[in-house]
Amino acid sequence: MSKIRTLILGAAGRDFHNFNVVYRNDPSYDIVAFTATQIPDIDGRKYPAELAGDLYPDGIPIRAESELLSIIAEQEIELCVMSYSDLPDSSVMELCSKVNAAGADFILLGAERTMVESTKPVIAICAVRTGCGKSQTTRRVIEVLEAAGKRVVAIRHPMPYGDLVAQRVQRFETIEDLKKHECTIEEMEEYEPHINRGTVVFAGVDYEAILREAEKEADIILWDGGNNDTSFYLPDLTITVVDPHRPGHEISYYPGQTNLRLADVVVINKIDSAYPEDVDEVRSNVRAVNPEAIIVDAASPVSVDNPSVITGKTVLVVEDGPTLTHGEMEYGAGFVAAERFGAEDYVDPRPYAVGSIIETFDKYYGDVEEAFVLPAMGYGEDQMRDLQQSINAAECDAVVIATPIDLTRIIKINKPVVRVSYDLQEIGSPDLTEILKPYTK
Repeated sequence: MSKIRTLILGAAGRDFHNFNVVYRNDPSYDIVAFTATQIPDIDGRKYPAELAGDLYPDGIPIRAESELLSIIAEQEIELCVMSYSDLPDSSVMELCSKVNAAGADFILLGAERTMVESTKPVIAICAVRTGCGKSQTTRRVIEVLEAAGKRVVAIRHPMPYGDLVAQRVQRFETIEDLKKHECTIEEMEEYEPHINRGTVVFAGVDYEAILREAEKEADIILWDGGNNDTSFYLPDLTITVVDPHRPGHEISYYPGQTNLRLADVVVINKIDSAYPEDVDEVRSNVRAVNPEAIIVDAASPVSVDNPSVITGKTVLVVEDGPTLTHGEMEYGAGFVAAERFGAEDYVDPRPYAVGSIIETFDKYYGDVEEAFVLPAMGYGEDQMRDLQQSINAAECDAVVIATPIDLTRIIKINKPVVRVSYDLQEIGSPDLTEILKPYTK
């Protein structure tokens, strides 16, 4: 029987997981290549032989998704497996149409088919879009569980941008571990808040191997999802976060709607800063597709360490990068904080951008007349330098930073800096303490 010549379409994360759990040891498929998009400098590498298994002694090449049609033609591809997240439904179907027109089949793997079972209870935190507030929801869930004496280990969605063999299984307990594993800003933004609260975090490439290590330390495994991807582990409880700042997105993005339909609990976040009619629209959509889900209303109030740095000043606002780029948010907590604490004016960062930061604005902002915020991009040392130069060149009185990490620990900023923080606050009942009672007994 001939093998099915297969191409996995990804962004250095979900694609590797789908390969590991579905295709790595299946001789009926020949995974010819991965394609990559969204993340800079991923294409041109290989998924290494040490991770690819016995069927792939030479590893598997990673090529740019822009070459998709030529790869299908040149390599006689029969099947393309869609394996990345946070795309409008229309974009998924456009990709499907391209693949079908080129003569190949196009599939989306079922969520449960790619979920690894744990020997410990699993609580999965997912979302319908990037930037909904998974991080603060995750922190709140851990807070409730740890207050009841439970040992919680967080396993974070993959961001393997470096040496994939070295990153097979990563464990983070201290800030020094971030340096040891040569983390990017994007990785540090996800791991550092957990570390600062004393929670051990695992991440990497091989998520079954990661799970087995985490189980040795945990009473409860907490899946800390990325983008709007589905859980890599079979959950006992799924909590999905929705965002009324983007009403309608909860039913029009892949695989966010899948997370909404799988949810046991839906957290409607940011109620404190959203329009009431948008909250109502989101609530109605949640009820329409998942009437059995428990709905928790929540706010993410912002606070700053020194409001006087903002009040009456011209400020540059720096926000979490992925939330602004493929999350498609025009602004985040930093801009909200600048408004609330009385900033006089905002700097458009684009005239001061250098190198890869210019490319980021060109790619994600296009013809937008005014950019209110600077995305904190840092997928490597070169991009971190570009970010530093862009911030330091800006003509402003102060910098308002709303990244989850202390950015001044990574780059040197030549202006007064104020940090913005935000935590989840449930409104009314039921709240997460009540919902998590079966896991805190």
